Amino acid sequence: MIDGVKIKELKVHPDVHRTGEEVVEEPGFLTEVLRADEGLLRKFGQSIFTVAHQGTIKAFHWHKRQDDLWFFASGKVAVVLYDLRDNSPTHGETQVIFAGTGDYKLILIPVGVAHGYKVLSAEPAMLFYHVTEVYNREKPDEERIPYDDPAIGFDWEKL
Repeated sequence: MIDGVKIKELKVHPDVHRTGEEVVEEPGFLTEVLRADEGLLRKFGQSIFTVAHQGTIKAFHWHKRQDDLWFFASGKVAVVLYDLRDNSPTHGETQVIFAGTGDYKLILIPVGVAHGYKVLSAEPAMLFYHVTEVYNREKPDEERIPYDDPAIGFDWEKL
C-alpha cells in the first residue's frame, strides 16, 4: 500500500425505520460515509460530484496542496494510484483499488500521489469526493500526467 493512502471499508445497513412499535425494513440501504471524528480529512475545502461511463479512463492528475477523499456511490471502478513523492518510502509504487457498487470504500489520496480511475461496469460510476482546498480557477492545484505515461507504465487494458 502506498504510504499515506487510507482505505475505509464502508458498512452497509438495511434501510429501516420505526412506525410506533413496528420496525419496517425498506428496499435499499444506508451507509455512513464520513465522520468528523475519524480524522480522515485534515480540513474541508469542498465536495464535488462527477459521473463517468463504462470504459472511461480519467487519469492521471495530482496535487501539491490538496488531499482527495473519494467515494464511488455506484458503478464498478479500478482506482489507480502512483506515488510521485521523492521522500516517500513507497516512491514509484503503484496501487490498484477496486471500489463501487457492493464494494463501498472511502479512499484518502494524499498530496503528491497521482490518481485516476477506469469505469469497469455498464452501470455509470458516480464519484463523490471531498478535498482539503477550495478550487482556485486562477491557480488550480492540479498537475496532469497522460494516462499512458511510460514513466508510470500502468497497463489499463489489463483491468
